[in-house]
Amino acid sequence: MGGSTECVKHIELYVNSSATSLQQEASVNAIATLLKNDTLNIETLVREMEMYLTTTDHIIRSRGILLLAEVLAKLTSKPLTDTSIHSLIGFFSERLADWKASRGAIVGCLALLGRKKEVGMVTDSEAKAVALSYLQNLQVQALGQHDRKLSFRLMECILDHYACAIRDLGDVLLYGICEAIDEEKDPDCLVLVFHIIESLAKLYPDPSGPLSKFAQDLFEILGSYFPIHFTHRKGEDDDNKREELSRALLLAFASTPLFEPFSMPLLLEKLSSSLPSAKVESFRYISYCTTQYGSDRMVKYAQALWSSVKEATFISPQSTVSAESELTGGMGFLDNDMMTQAFVLLQEVMQQDIIFTNLVLSDKDINIFVNSLIESTDFGDISLLLRQKLHAAGHILSVCAKSSAASCNKVFESYFPLLMNALGISPAKPSQKSYLDDDCSVFKLNFGALYLCIDFLGACRCLTAFFDNFTLVSDFANQTWCAMLHRFSGPLMKGFISFLGSNIVDSGHNAFVYLCVKGLQTLSTFPESFVPVSKHLYDCSLLMLVSIVTSEINKTFSWTSALKALVEIGLFIDNCPDSGRASSYKSTVVEKIVFLISSGDITSSSSLKLQAAYDIGATRKEFMVRIVQGLDEAIAVHFSAAYELGNLESDKLATELLDTYSNKVLPWFLETGDSEEIPIKFALGIWANIENSRCINPRPPDNNLLGATMTAMKKAVGSCTVEGQEMIINKSYELLLESNCFESMGFQSDNCSSKLKGLQQNHNFGSSTYRYEWLISLFASVVIALRPQACIPNGKMMVQLFISAILNGHVSSAHALSALVNKLPSKITGINSFRSISLEEVLDMIFGSFFRTSSNGSMSGNDGHEIDLSGLKLDTLRIQSAKSNVVIGLAWIGKALLMRGHVKVKDITMTLLGLLMLDGNIGDSNQLQEWTEVCDEEYVPQLMKCAADSFHIIMSDSEECLNRRYHAVIRPLYKQRFFSSVIPILSSLVVKSESSSVRSMLYRAFAHVVSDAPLTAILSEAKKLIPILLDCLAILSMDVLDKDIIYNVLLVVSGLLTDRNGEEAVIGNAPRIINQLIDLTAYSQSMAIRETAIQCLVAMSELPHTRIYPLKTQVLQSISKALDDPKRIIRQEAVRCRSAWASV
Repeated sequence: MGGSTECVKHIELYVNSSATSLQQEASVNAIATLLKNDTLNIETLVREMEMYLTTTDHIIRSRGILLLAEVLAKLTSKPLTDTSIHSLIGFFSERLADWKASRGAIVGCLALLGRKKEVGMVTDSEAKAVALSYLQNLQVQALGQHDRKLSFRLMECILDHYACAIRDLGDVLLYGICEAIDEEKDPDCLVLVFHIIESLAKLYPDPSGPLSKFAQDLFEILGSYFPIHFTHRKGEDDDNKREELSRALLLAFASTPLFEPFSMPLLLEKLSSSLPSAKVESFRYISYCTTQYGSDRMVKYAQALWSSVKEATFISPQSTVSAESELTGGMGFLDNDMMTQAFVLLQEVMQQDIIFTNLVLSDKDINIFVNSLIESTDFGDISLLLRQKLHAAGHILSVCAKSSAASCNKVFESYFPLLMNALGISPAKPSQKSYLDDDCSVFKLNFGALYLCIDFLGACRCLTAFFDNFTLVSDFANQTWCAMLHRFSGPLMKGFISFLGSNIVDSGHNAFVYLCVKGLQTLSTFPESFVPVSKHLYDCSLLMLVSIVTSEINKTFSWTSALKALVEIGLFIDNCPDSGRASSYKSTVVEKIVFLISSGDITSSSSLKLQAAYDIGATRKEFMVRIVQGLDEAIAVHFSAAYELGNLESDKLATELLDTYSNKVLPWFLETGDSEEIPIKFALGIWANIENSRCINPRPPDNNLLGATMTAMKKAVGSCTVEGQEMIINKSYELLLESNCFESMGFQSDNCSSKLKGLQQNHNFGSSTYRYEWLISLFASVVIALRPQACIPNGKMMVQLFISAILNGHVSSAHALSALVNKLPSKITGINSFRSISLEEVLDMIFGSFFRTSSNGSMSGNDGHEIDLSGLKLDTLRIQSAKSNVVIGLAWIGKALLMRGHVKVKDITMTLLGLLMLDGNIGDSNQLQEWTEVCDEEYVPQLMKCAADSFHIIMSDSEECLNRRYHAVIRPLYKQRFFSSVIPILSSLVVKSESSSVRSMLYRAFAHVVSDAPLTAILSEAKKLIPILLDCLAILSMDVLDKDIIYNVLLVVSGLLTDRNGEEAVIGNAPRIINQLIDLTAYSQSMAIRETAIQCLVAMSELPHTRIYPLKTQVLQSISKALDDPKRIIRQEAVRCRSAWASV
């Protein structure tokens, strides 16, 4: 009873003429919920609505019927009884005659016809009754757009789901549909119309069935829409809608062969249209219709189709020179859309009937062109138009050749002997064995003949690849083209090799070089079942190509072409089971490349040779493994020469070898998912090279070589499993012990306790040999890349080593120590303490070295909430640079703690903030006096700047360490948390500071924090931050060395201007922002800053008129100066800005 009462209220609200669409939707959802929950049943609903469904007031009646229909549409998964469905479908079927309530009737029929069997569905007889009522009563074209769309959806539903029920309606159905769809113009409705016609073709597939009587009428309706074209464009979605319509119309055109007598004349007529788009669509439609209509119907159009294709591709070619044309010897062309679709059509018709091939081969224009072209032997004699025609002719004949074996026979019989004669190639005798030094005809340079020959070879290769899996070898032998290719391929390959090995090859013969190299590539990549050349010639071909790669590096075109060919051959071998070819490729190509990079003959053009080695190795795992062996040998040789003897050439070469390893080889093995054997072997090999080199050249080590070695070491270790990493770090630790590296840093290797005195007093790192720097740097690289689960040997001594190195300015040690702080477990339980160390132990050692501790073990003078430098042990460091080193080390340790979410990051943060205040008046005067005594007065600003830049270290993403590649522990939102905790402190210090130098450093730190923080965090505090950001820009712009920081801050401002969430804060500070941006438009030290400032001014022009209009004149005056900027991009942005502000 309660459900019925509630239902009545919703019904009355829905039918009320004053109800809004939202209220009506809510009523429908409420009633549907009552029905779904069984609070109300469908019979009760209909009974309650009876007066609204039968009233003579057509407005209320139409609303009542639509309400019932929309409720049913919400119940598609709600089971209903057969009786209910029968009554409802009968009611809605009858209501289709009520034109004033037709929308509700259509929606109701759709809702019921779309139901599944398991929840109760309409029977076939009931669906047929709906169809009859639809055809008899609905005047579709008299309805509005939305109702027409619903009616077409209803007919589409009947045809798709109840085809058997309405098949016997025949003429009645077809006539009714013709009447319903005639003169439809709405795009959404037309998509449904085209699908309805497609469904009709499926319903009546018999050529003599009912559809045959209406085929012409239906196509007259369809044909009027071709080609799809919007005369009045409405938006960006027009192209998508046009493509959707065109696709639907295409399917309708091709839905039945009965349309062929009407569609083909129309499409052929459109091929002569002056509109290129109409031609493109015609070719596209004919290509698809050809496959659906069948060859029997299409044969009669053969001549017309060929003429159209020839006109579009050969007579009037519209191809353009491609950007890669120089890489193909000047024969690289891009076909326009019309040519592309014409070639697609040619390929379709060629595969249907041999008659199309006969038409092409008997065409006088093609024959005259080919015969005349082969008389012009020099590429330079061929004009651009002739090259375009040659490109088209080659494509046409290639399509013919690869369409079928019969077509290929005809093409070869017609042209191949002519081409061979023009090239001076004689067929090999059956008894003649194919060897390179055999007597053969002189290879003639005839560009036209050579170009067509290469196209024919490519077509044959495609044909053999297509038939390779299901054609017997004996079947190939019976083909004319196959026999001819076997007779000529050997001499042809000899000709290619002879030309490439001759002395006449120069830059003027690039086109011939490209074609000969492509010919060798094509003949070398035929399937295993069909090998046109002997193994000897195959090996000679590979040898020629690899000789170009190894010895003709100065000939860029030849070198690039040969390398690409070798890569393609290698990839082909990788995809075929022919182990013989793989063996030949490995012995001929790979071994040559390995010898090249592992011998001393790599110093010249080393980058190209390494590129060739990688590209060839990447074609197959077996080849890459062998290339890696060569790289390892080369690295060992040149590394030792550079490390021990100071050979500058080896120094440079070793760097390039290591870069290749880091940036190409190791990532390749990671992508292929192979084992860690390669990176482990590489890392251990580097340590073996260091171990075998007991001395180092006394000259300062090359930073590039050391950096390249460290990068390669990190990437190699990072890609290993825990077991592999432990193997590497144990080896490196043993070498450090053997090298007395620990003793050189001020403590004994057999004592694991902290040698604080040694650490504080022995920091003359420069007095140690450069060997120790290499050892510590590489050891740090290993530690940086370790996984958190890896166990490290003698952790305490390791930490002591890194702390000592940090004091001597060794940044990599700071990276390594931060990696340990980030990854080590907080506490160790049940593990041998000699092999492991906990985070808390490491922090005790760090803070014990850098800070004084009170008697209870806590940091002296710092509770993590107030700035106090009395605990920082910089007074023990008499070398001024060591103080900066401590600050940098603290920054990296703070970053590591922040990323893992450790509370002690507060201690380091407050210490860094305290260093920013060294020259100020905040804090204990005794503390400042102590610091003045410790630090030279002129050194204080440098220390303050170092502390400010430490915030960039903490907030920025690092490629060197503490990233996902090196398995860092990264807690979500760590940057947001640091931003939220530090920004209020910095803002407060800025306000309180009275010293200009302190304020400058505070702004510098603020800039770093804001620049590296996520924009979402900044937006939440935009109102407070914008004034400080503007002050920050003003102060930093005084120093030209801060231009990178200024640019980063300006990007933050730009983000605030372009984000809706920052709009309110921007509006409130609009005058100040505009004034600051105006100043930056004249910032002479950076084009990027000027460009971004002008772009920001453009964004400001969209703010409310009252806030920006007073500054319009000022902005236009400043922009007028930017119009004379020496940089073109600045002038362009200035024009855009002036236009935007002129309209304010």
